[in-house]
Amino acid sequence: MERTSEIDSGTSLPEIKLSRFFPVPRALVFKAWSTTEHVRRWFCPETYTIPEAEVALHIGGPFDICMRSPEGVDHWIRGRFTDIVPLERLVIEMEVTDAAAHALFGAHTFVTFAVEAGGTRMEVVQTYKLHDPAHLWMLRGASSGWDQTLNHLAEELARMQASAEPVMRSVVHDTFHLERIYEAPPARIWKAFTDETAKARWFSGPSEQWELLERRMDVRAGGRERLKGRWKSGMVSTFDAIYHDVIPNERLVYSYEMHVDEKKISVSLATVELRKEGAKTKLMLTEQGAFLDGYDDAGSREHGTGFLLERLGASLQD
Repeated sequence: MERTSEIDSGTSLPEIKLSRFFPVPRALVFKAWSTTEHVRRWFCPETYTIPEAEVALHIGGPFDICMRSPEGVDHWIRGRFTDIVPLERLVIEMEVTDAAAHALFGAHTFVTFAVEAGGTRMEVVQTYKLHDPAHLWMLRGASSGWDQTLNHLAEELARMQASAEPVMRSVVHDTFHLERIYEAPPARIWKAFTDETAKARWFSGPSEQWELLERRMDVRAGGRERLKGRWKSGMVSTFDAIYHDVIPNERLVYSYEMHVDEKKISVSLATVELRKEGAKTKLMLTEQGAFLDGYDDAGSREHGTGFLLERLGASLQD
């Protein structure tokens, strides 16, 4: 679908909106936008080729593509990533020039990726700023060009899926037990585990390396908790828990899944027990984990949980 918007000169420009379903995992569609290898196979309409390209997925990274027409005429897309939410959204600012670097038009490209039954729904919205009115014809044909380009994308996704290595299934089990003594009554420790504001003070990634994307919790038998954040590297980690046993000031039993991006890496059962010892509280945490499909924990879960318990102690002193 397209509509028109006005620029200062009064020239009418198209705004393109496209929606396409692909019967492949979302991670595969996102990957097709993310590397030079894949982009140069599909990002052009019919009869065009891509002799040169450079794509680097980071904020400010290039999305540079040379499109060559059947007549041998080159047009360059000089793009930069301005927003990246891994697996969910890409925003690219593009400038299109001819072979002599003469600016033809600019394009703001907003792409979203959503999981849909049986595959992925991708939507593209592109708006334009015309620099050279003599090339308005290129924008008039943008909708048709995008349709052809997305046909190429469908072909590349089919190729990527066919060549993907099969998943090697495996499960590795591990158990650890940690204890801490806190100079606070059990009710204070309980609040640190069950009150969303209190838990947010210690249960998160380091602020300089991690950005909160989603947090919600409902601590009751059958209640759920979810914490999702993006690391500086772009990796997204998700903690999804369900509570099975809740005895105020004494015991919590919950199970949780951990995901890295869209891959489930573990399923765990955790028990937290609180025991009053004079004016102090002894916390005992036992966790049993199943680490999945090649994920090598190598003790990092125990180390990370210990780090969080130290942060919990520090939060009690504020």
